[in-house]
Amino acid sequence: MTIPPRDQSRQAKARADFFRMARWIVLVGVIMVAGALFILARQGLARPSVVIGTIGGVFFSILLGCGLFAAAFFSDKSGHDEAASRTGKDDLDRRS
Repeated sequence: MTIPPRDQSRQAKARADFFRMARWIVLVGVIMVAGALFILARQGLARPSVVIGTIGGVFFSILLGCGLFAAAFFSDKSGHDEAASRTGKDDLDRRS
């Protein structure tokens, strides 16, 4: 079984798109944290433990959820999905 080499320009473009999305995800996470802290401060709930928990919870939830989607898009755009599906089909063809 031979797997053809991946297109380097396609991978470079996918990598650039991924890092562009990652920057946007971090920016959105920071904005969401700022908004959550603003609401907490307006309601008088801005104690240190609440602030630390909010920063961690909001930022890392945004980062994890959006980061997984960005990784899925990267995998598709870079050709990794095609290689994996082609490998699975080759294995099935050999068994038959």
